[in-house]
Amino acid sequence: MTLNETIARIRAGHLMVRDAAEWDELSANLARAYQDNDDEGIEQLRPPFLQSWRTVTRYVLRDTFDAAGINVAEPSHPWGIAILSANGASCEPVLGHADGEQVTSDGRVDLLTFEDTMANYARCLGGLLPD
Repeated sequence: MTLNETIARIRAGHLMVRDAAEWDELSANLARAYQDNDDEGIEQLRPPFLQSWRTVTRYVLRDTFDAAGINVAEPSHPWGIAILSANGASCEPVLGHADGEQVTSDGRVDLLTFEDTMANYARCLGGLLPD
């Protein structure tokens, strides 16, 4: 399976679960909870937010990754989706802009939009698969 086919299937798999606006709303709500120092909101929103991305990748897209020869492992980064590996290389798409915990000095969480997350996936997979 080519890079473009794999990316298209990853996008479709995530959009089967939620549309882009819903993914973005989840990100915005979690970022707002961090900005407001709402510990209860963070506790309620962060686990399902991360689990949603990780579940789609690990289970909904299992056949896609198998067909592309990509192994999927648990993420190591706190905002990571999964560790993807193929052809002796690996990468880990994350849900935020910066390394580390993604919380800025003013308390914001710098989470990606759905489109930016898909672009991050594409960059990650570019090092694993042929065009």
